[in-house]
Amino acid sequence: MKELSLNVLDIAMNSVKAKATLINIHITEDDELLKMEIIDNGCGMTAEFLRGVIDPFCTTRTTRKVGLGIPLLKLAAEQTGGEVTITSKHESEYPTEHGTCVTATFYKQHVDFTPMGDIISTVTTLIQGSPDIDFEFRHLSNTFDVSLDTREVREVLGPEIPLSEPEILLWIADNLSEQYKNI
Repeated sequence: MKELSLNVLDIAMNSVKAKATLINIHITEDDELLKMEIIDNGCGMTAEFLRGVIDPFCTTRTTRKVGLGIPLLKLAAEQTGGEVTITSKHESEYPTEHGTCVTATFYKQHVDFTPMGDIISTVTTLIQGSPDIDFEFRHLSNTFDVSLDTREVREVLGPEIPLSEPEILLWIADNLSEQYKNI
């Protein structure tokens, strides 16, 4: 993938498919390192599935027999000297505390570091496509702190107005753009 934001989209869509009700997207960076975490409260993965999830031929898709999202993320991280770790608790073993955490670290000064890309469109697309799921987005560095929590937006809007309304999505994109503009 040409942008890390597309990896975020892919991993978060896996969380949506895992029936998560809350997906946290946390990006922290300094001059040297960028760390991405996508954490969900979805059904989780069994230990057996987790062992094979890095394999491109390990997928839950029925439309094709390969899943390249995690392997491509792993490759992008490792090319910079970073890594990908995945932890997961399956709902069959952890009925109240299940979910998955995908963490990827990248060394930003490496020639193979992939740019972040359009993270605002990624977050907006996720909310538009899954308006009933809550997303907590935070991008933190030494010089800025950009955040959005759909639970707070819902609290202001009330239950009658869905997050997928065009005006709400435009406000979300504008809010994030304004936060990034102040950097």
